Amino acid sequence: MQLATLCYVIDKNKTLMLHRIKKKNDVHEGKWNGLGGKFEPGETPEECVIREVKEESGLDIKNPHLHGIITFPMFDGKKDWYVFMFTANQFKGKIIDSHEGKLEWIPNDKLLHLNLWEGDRIFIPWLLQDKFFSAKFDYSNGKMKKYSVEFY
Repeated sequence: MQLATLCYVIDKNKTLMLHRIKKKNDVHEGKWNGLGGKFEPGETPEECVIREVKEESGLDIKNPHLHGIITFPMFDGKKDWYVFMFTANQFKGKIIDSHEGKLEWIPNDKLLHLNLWEGDRIFIPWLLQDKFFSAKFDYSNGKMKKYSVEFY
């Protein structure tokens, strides 16, 4: 099992997205994603997301908001991923040249037009709702097969 975070940094009507075009053998190659990554030993979800956003973007986020958890069974063909889903609208700093891809502020009304994973088109709108969610997205060979969600 792999624990991870994913954060969408929002500045009014724009969201910071990462176009994954730099890493070799990247399961996300060519896709647009939020920022985040794997937990380090002993980290809380909040500590992980703050560290990962800083490492990937150079931004220091404050008070990240946890919206839900998504399970991705065998997403990478090796293990189940459990991803804590955050947004952050309080931040400071300057954007760096990310080692994972190209960072770009995308107008919110254009987010769903990017080259996203199929499931991202479903869960990104949930991040704007005032509900907590627990979901599962089943992928096989890079294609979403089914999903389920509970809102609280």
